[in-house]
Amino acid sequence: MINKRFTLIMLMAMIATSCTDGYIDDIAFVAPGPDNNAPEIEINYPNEGTKIRVVEDVTAINIDLTIEDDIEIDAVSLTMDGTAIASFNEFIDYRRFLKKHTFEALTNGQHVLEVMATDKSGKSTVKSVTFEKTEPYQPIYDGEIFYLPFDGDFVELVRLQTPDIAGAPEFASGLMGSAYAGKTDAYLKFPTDGLKNESFGAVFWYNLNASPDRAGLLVMGPPDEANPTAMNNRTSGFRLFRENAGGMQRIKLNVGDGTNDSWFDGGSAADIDPAISGWNHIAFTIASDQVTVYLNGEIVSQNNFNGVDWTGCDLLSVGSGAPRFAGWGHLSTASLMDELRIFNTALTQEEIRSIMAAESN
Repeated sequence: MINKRFTLIMLMAMIATSCTDGYIDDIAFVAPGPDNNAPEIEINYPNEGTKIRVVEDVTAINIDLTIEDDIEIDAVSLTMDGTAIASFNEFIDYRRFLKKHTFEALTNGQHVLEVMATDKSGKSTVKSVTFEKTEPYQPIYDGEIFYLPFDGDFVELVRLQTPDIAGAPEFASGLMGSAYAGKTDAYLKFPTDGLKNESFGAVFWYNLNASPDRAGLLVMGPPDEANPTAMNNRTSGFRLFRENAGGMQRIKLNVGDGTNDSWFDGGSAADIDPAISGWNHIAFTIASDQVTVYLNGEIVSQNNFNGVDWTGCDLLSVGSGAPRFAGWGHLSTASLMDELRIFNTALTQEEIRSIMAAESN
């Protein structure tokens, strides 16, 4: 017992001696240095030019900010269209402030969000973005049930649907605003609720890039359990695509009636010349007794038909045949698409030409 006490006393003495002899550093104040820079502001959302589309006339928006300072942040304030909406002066990390703030009363129209950050030495930075909450889209044509303008996002405007996005499609200058710019393995996947009607019509503009030499454009088809990695079940739904025809690119349509599939191939009348750049208008209609394909307002294929069957057609692919029409290599397009509209009626030639005229002027 005496030996244990002696050992403990010696150990405490050694620790005390080590501290006084400087073997353990004292905690010393380190000056933060000069405050040279004003705060840096990053507005993560909304971005410049963001368009917010919702069905409500008044909605909430989640503002996302990152603010950094070389020494210490003192205050942050937010204004919307010149009116203060929030301020902050307490910071857990005094050099970096990450904040998501919900503004509840965003109305239709253009808005300016301004963020001001001030540091402890009084230096301030101001940054702003201009964005827009658009009024809900109202269909402008009889029977229009789907509208995809590709104006900076991939939101379908009639029901405000956001697709699943495969790959990395981009945007380019379009016929009206911006357009879909296809990339390898890129396409959009929409649900088909509300699209599977006895009568069906689709119209859009297409600016051809002939490489690759075949591609899917619009596909609503069923799964193919026999060929899950290269699907090609054509018994229901439709497949609109293009492929090489003696150096031209020919538009073709295949439609299934539940038992068999029918081809609507307009031959050379449905050809687009890759050497001639520019926009072409593509349309097709499926009625209970007839299918018609149009190119630039002209009928290029038309024939009797028993009526489309929609069994298993729960997916609309835009910009590719994948995944439901991949067996023959009709995959992603590298072309531009613009102003895609779908209808629950078989449009007449006059109606199609009227849409073309309205969008090309």
